[in-house]
Amino acid sequence: MGMPFDQRSAVLVLARTPAVVRALLHGLPDAWLEANEGPETWSPRDILGHFVHGEDTDWITRARMILQRAPEPFPPFDRFAQFQRFAGVPIPELLDRFAARRRENLAELERFGIGPEELAFRGVHPTFGSVTLEELLATWVVHDLNHIGQLSRVLAKQYRDEVGPWKQFLPILTR
Repeated sequence: MGMPFDQRSAVLVLARTPAVVRALLHGLPDAWLEANEGPETWSPRDILGHFVHGEDTDWITRARMILQRAPEPFPPFDRFAQFQRFAGVPIPELLDRFAARRRENLAELERFGIGPEELAFRGVHPTFGSVTLEELLATWVVHDLNHIGQLSRVLAKQYRDEVGPWKQFLPILTR
């Protein structure tokens, strides 16, 4: 069902994510941007902040450590930093920052000159232990797609009751 990892294809997906997120969120009223799925769930604003925080502290930092053959574990990633770090930051500013940081990170990834040998290099994840660069890069892609799906789901659920009987044919509302 899946496909072998291909770095060029992965970068094509990663490069598109900021535009997809911008298309979904730019210009929406705060009622949409601050909505969530209930207690302890994330709003579109939270998801966008999470994307930015990951660009600032996670993916390229870990890739660099793997390529440098750093023996120490990756620094733990704070999956909830966005709540304080980006509180009150306007959505357009977060969208711009996400797009700029992603461009910078993909340019750095290209400068690494990664080939098949480097994709097999290993780093130490603080929870999982030994992981390859290929696994990290594949996870970056799936992480993006996961949160794009989450954004779509959070937005869709704002009209959960308003769709009436069509709800039974809209699994995005019941998952």
